Amino acid sequence: MAYLAGLIIVGLFVLVIKYFLELTKKQELIAGLSVLFIVLGAVAFNAYSANQRALMLGVVSSYKQGKTVNCEGIDVNSTNFTLSIGTYTFIGKKDTPNYTIMISASSCR
Repeated sequence: MAYLAGLIIVGLFVLVIKYFLELTKKQELIAGLSVLFIVLGAVAFNAYSANQRALMLGVVSSYKQGKTVNCEGIDVNSTNFTLSIGTYTFIGKKDTPNYTIMISASSCR
């Protein structure tokens, strides 16, 4: 739905440029393409962010199911690490070899 609203806004912008400003065809084309590239960049960034978030939530879900997750070459499981929900960070538990280690869930696969 947001993409549709974005396209409508771009369309209105192009109409304003065409009918209310005195620009040459080349200037209109450059302005329209600039706005189009900005919108496409925003859409691409949104898709990338959604993909990264889905991967991270998959790692967190696996951890909560009791599975071992590999993070930066370290095996993370509920025996040796706790999960900080606010930051999605694995924190080494006290009295384990991983006591001082903090690993972001986004770096895990």
